[in-house]
Amino acid sequence: MPAASARLEFRVRPERKSRIERAAELVHEPVSEFARTAAEEKAERVIREHEATTTVPAEFFDDLLDALDAAPRANAALARAAQQARETIIRD
Repeated sequence: MPAASARLEFRVRPERKSRIERAAELVHEPVSEFARTAAEEKAERVIREHEATTTVPAEFFDDLLDALDAAPRANAALARAAQQARETIIRD
């Protein structure tokens, strides 16, 4: 059967401890609850950011840079759309 709770301890500089205690006091929480909540929230954020990262092969960036460096190619459909927009939009 798993333990109902586990202990986590850490050391901080005295001035940081004072800041944590002051912050906990401002939100009317025990210091241990304040520190636990802060650590859990940061852990969730880090995990969420890490899992949201999309990894692509290195060749993708090489291909992207090559495409950006390449001379533009004529695109008939885009040219027609631009011409239609110029004819449709009335400027004062």
